[in-house]
Amino acid sequence: MSKTWLMRPCLTFLDAVARSKSGIINADRNPILNRVLRWTIYNQFCAGSNSTEVSRSMGELRQLGYKGVILGFAKEIVLDPSQGAALADDAKYGPACYHMIDEWKDANLDTIRMLSPGDFLSVKLTGAGPICVAALQAREPMPPAISDALDEICMATRKAGARLWIDAEQQILQIGLDEWVIELMKRHNQQGEPLVYNTIQAYLKGARENAQRHILQAAREGWALGVKLVRGAYIENEVRSLIHDTKNDSDQSYDDIADMFISRRAPQTDGREEVFFPSTALMLATHNAASASKAMTTHRDRVAQGLPLTKLECGQIKGMADELSCSLIEDCEGTFTADDKTRIETPGVFKYIAWGSVSECMGYLYRRAVENRGAVERTQHMVDALAKELRRRVFG
Repeated sequence: MSKTWLMRPCLTFLDAVARSKSGIINADRNPILNRVLRWTIYNQFCAGSNSTEVSRSMGELRQLGYKGVILGFAKEIVLDPSQGAALADDAKYGPACYHMIDEWKDANLDTIRMLSPGDFLSVKLTGAGPICVAALQAREPMPPAISDALDEICMATRKAGARLWIDAEQQILQIGLDEWVIELMKRHNQQGEPLVYNTIQAYLKGARENAQRHILQAAREGWALGVKLVRGAYIENEVRSLIHDTKNDSDQSYDDIADMFISRRAPQTDGREEVFFPSTALMLATHNAASASKAMTTHRDRVAQGLPLTKLECGQIKGMADELSCSLIEDCEGTFTADDKTRIETPGVFKYIAWGSVSECMGYLYRRAVENRGAVERTQHMVDALAKELRRRVFG
């Protein structure tokens, strides 16, 4: 992964495997390819293909000191065009489209059964199929079938003692998705602590304004706000003018939004309204050590001064930035309030893992490799560390 000349052709191969319907390069039908992919990438980044394997992977992460996991089902359900053409006389969509929603809902309910209290469920809403995608694209209200499925997923997540976040989409869909998730938070974040989290992508020029809108609406309407803050995942598939011009601008945007939540800075209004910062939880999803360090420092300073806190947690993808994750675990141990006597809840560190068969996970692995290509290609220090450890074990 640290070698550009190897990484680029490997991405092309991954894309071909993810898209192919051929038995030769279908990882679930070709046992040799299945084993090679498991050895090289699947076991590094994925949790397993069944509940036994997933439980073992989650247990191993907890033994390393992680507070919990963020678990998502990797399979993308793609509707064959011929199925979509079989429409009912009195409906825009046929039974196959509604069946996709049921499949997507059941996959999320299966995932919830694997979670422990405090864990996160990762929900990719577009996995529900064309009914969902078309409504998001048109910025229409949530279709009843989607709304009912999400309510069932939310109630099952609450019963499991877990939480869920809704993954980000491209801007053509995200504008409508923000409205849907805010509506979902209104319904389910009424207990003082968020159950549902929305995703804000800091590399977008409108990210700060979007974050402020979430804060104001939660404060005015009295519901708890949950936010997962990421840099962004669609730089290769997005309108470029929507994204900050430089990486430095994106980094600055990320750090500023994180500080706004951690420091509980309410947006400025016209002066006629006094805004109190709402009950808020922030998931800092980043592989950037500098951003994580700044956020932790601000949080510790507020603890030391006895100031009100935003619930802070951090997350990284399994198999990536493990040195940052372990550093954060160490950093979060033994945090006390200002009098050094009363222990407070320290920021939890989580790992994101996807589950599914090797073939089902290929699309997920390809997307993650493309989204994080810059970080992945800067992993020579990890290669050096592994080589050093190998020499130590062999030669003592």
